[in-house]
Amino acid sequence: MITVPPRDRRQAAVLFDVDGTLVDSVYLHTLAWWQAFRQAGYDVPMASIHRSVGMGGDRILAGLLPAGRDKDEDSAIMASHAAVFGTFWPALRPLDGARELLARCHDGGLAVALASSARQRDLEVLRAVIGADAFIDAATSSADAKESKPAPDILVAALNSLGVPASDAVYVGDAVWDIYAAGNLDIPAIGLTCGGTSAAELRDAGAVEIYSSPRELLENLGDSAIGRLAAHVRPGGRIRPRTSGGGVPPPSRP
Repeated sequence: MITVPPRDRRQAAVLFDVDGTLVDSVYLHTLAWWQAFRQAGYDVPMASIHRSVGMGGDRILAGLLPAGRDKDEDSAIMASHAAVFGTFWPALRPLDGARELLARCHDGGLAVALASSARQRDLEVLRAVIGADAFIDAATSSADAKESKPAPDILVAALNSLGVPASDAVYVGDAVWDIYAAGNLDIPAIGLTCGGTSAAELRDAGAVEIYSSPRELLENLGDSAIGRLAAHVRPGGRIRPRTSGGGVPPPSRP
């Protein structure tokens, strides 16, 4: 976990899921789990796996494999998933607008945290793919939480590292498990469909707003739940496009 010095702490925060929200990796995780299951002798449909991505590996195994299986094999299956997913690292790409979105939130006076259930090594790779460390105040991995999403432990760890209460935060994620985790803390959650979950599913899970991608959220940031949070931190102010500095160009407009 990375944190900021106390003097730099901000009054409110935006928490982001990473896989499927900022990095185009959900289907690579699906394939990695599919191969790990096949190696262990389990034939699990990819569609079922995709719907489970976003939870921790322990919950994915409990939800998709037979209850009477030899659970001593679980650690080997999770290790296989990690090994296969590692072969996809060179193919990882940030989703359009991801870096600029983090920069705009940071420039708007908000703390920015990555609240991810990823393994620590995977999170390091994902952060390098995004290339936005200058705008990230904290980052959590699976090692920072006792229970994975939909439990809120990851979000609690991120908030604690920032020194920000749940009442002054917004969460952005792509899976229903993200929305449920935020709901457990009464944090407004913004859903992105770029991870392959439909707008209807995210809305039914409790998302307050739905966007197709980081880029679409970026283009509507001032009027979003994030924009309203920033205005609360800076009364009378609004999140505005970056015009110079930081190497991040202003977002393109349709």
